[in-house]
Amino acid sequence: MSPTAHRRELAAAVLAVAAAGALALSAAGQRWAQVTAERRAPLPPVTGMLSGGDAAPLIPASGLVLLAAAVALLAVRGVGRVVVGLLVAAAGAALVLSGLRVLAGGVPDAAADLPGLGGGQLSATTVEVSATWPVLVLVAGLLAVAAGGLAAARGRAWPAMGQRYERSPAARRSAEDRADDAWKALDRGEDPTDVPPGRPV
Repeated sequence: MSPTAHRRELAAAVLAVAAAGALALSAAGQRWAQVTAERRAPLPPVTGMLSGGDAAPLIPASGLVLLAAAVALLAVRGVGRVVVGLLVAAAGAALVLSGLRVLAGGVPDAAADLPGLGGGQLSATTVEVSATWPVLVLVAGLLAVAAGGLAAARGRAWPAMGQRYERSPAARRSAEDRADDAWKALDRGEDPTDVPPGRPV
């Protein structure tokens, strides 16, 4: 695969990881569920809202990990990039599991921690979940798993940050040798800009 193709793969992986992290953090702050608890008469019902962070605390943590990993993919190389790729895949798996848990009805456990919804005065609890945000977290998790797997499998061949603009050791030695030769020529009283006989101008 050409260096250009490697750079494109790196850019795609970084963008995917950053997008997954941003999506997870954005979804974590949204309202995911409305919880209504019926209490024994004459007490009125109590209503509370659950955010994504309340319903699944791993979501904001995974989002932060993914944003940091997007930067790390650019900064590291070799085995380090493989390790970052595995970390990205793990964070993506956490997002997938969190989204699936909420969609499968795992919200009531978190709802019990809301103020006024605990204790022995409750007779029934109703939870209305908005599926939009858990589904988006699920998509973000799948995106992160795919990008992390790509980084772990192919990341060793990707260029490091700034590598494109670095000269090879041979090129650096050649430039240093030419400069050294020019100083030696000046010490001998020669003009290093003169073209030797027989050399084309």
